[in-house]
Amino acid sequence: MRISVVTDDNNEAHALVSEDGIKWFRCKDLSTSIPLNSALDIMLFEKSHPGKLSDMIAALEGTILPVDYHKFKPQLPFKPVAYRDFMLFEQHYINVAKNMVARQSQFAASLLNVYEKLAGKPFRKLKPSKRWYEHPIYYLGNHLNFVSDGDTVSIPAYSQELDYELEIGIIICKPLKNATVDEAEQAIGGFVVFNDFSARDVQMDEMDTGFGPMKAKNFINAISNVVVTADEILPIVNSLTVAVTINGKKIARNTSAGMHFSIPQAIAYASWEEQLHAGEFFGSGTIPHCTGMENGVFLHSNDSILLEIEGIGSLYNKVE
Repeated sequence: MRISVVTDDNNEAHALVSEDGIKWFRCKDLSTSIPLNSALDIMLFEKSHPGKLSDMIAALEGTILPVDYHKFKPQLPFKPVAYRDFMLFEQHYINVAKNMVARQSQFAASLLNVYEKLAGKPFRKLKPSKRWYEHPIYYLGNHLNFVSDGDTVSIPAYSQELDYELEIGIIICKPLKNATVDEAEQAIGGFVVFNDFSARDVQMDEMDTGFGPMKAKNFINAISNVVVTADEILPIVNSLTVAVTINGKKIARNTSAGMHFSIPQAIAYASWEEQLHAGEFFGSGTIPHCTGMENGVFLHSNDSILLEIEGIGSLYNKVE
């Protein structure tokens, strides 16, 4: 099921649902005893009544025409009540570490490449710490500064190196605490395309202080304006094709394979002795090669960026 929140010409908000992303119906036209006014309402209803929305849509077809989605203005599909970003991909960590070495010394980077070819594995110092392999690490970000598809993103005045990170975005629709992996999976309401914008030059200095990212991360984030419910994505979440396009040129392609911890495992860990609330948002961490820090292509004024994840959708933003 696909969920979107839009406004009409009178600035009235409407929650819409679609099974195929083509035929969209207003939730207020569905015969439910529970008001479905937000994406979170719909995700929770879908979890509690599997297949019920599909039945309602089938009953509507032929009696009520679908709405013209393009006549509406898409809005942020939900406002996260909290935001955590994991780093689930080992290869991303290794690629960034190699890039950092290359920035300091091309000769050292060449030696590392020779070692990797001979040994058939990355140099140990390029890999994450022991704790990374034991627990899914994350940082807390600014949940209030989210924009959506089509919105313009400004380069912070303090940065000369605006970067992007293509991630899988996850929202939970049930509260959790000390959850099992199965309970965490059942709490996942839906998925979006997520761009974790980063002021990369500032981030390097901030990380050197021993604290996590601050101004480097908290200025803006973007998510797609359509949520795809968990039942469609969870079975295939480790095999999704992804792509990054900048100014019409394909910069990176990859798949979502290679997460060291599953998304339910990561969310269960976040709930360990900590109350999680319905509406909290999580990022998977950067899918390898889908960031300028790995592929060498950064963002500048007047650029456009399109992120795509198979089955979930796309996210387009302009840079000013």
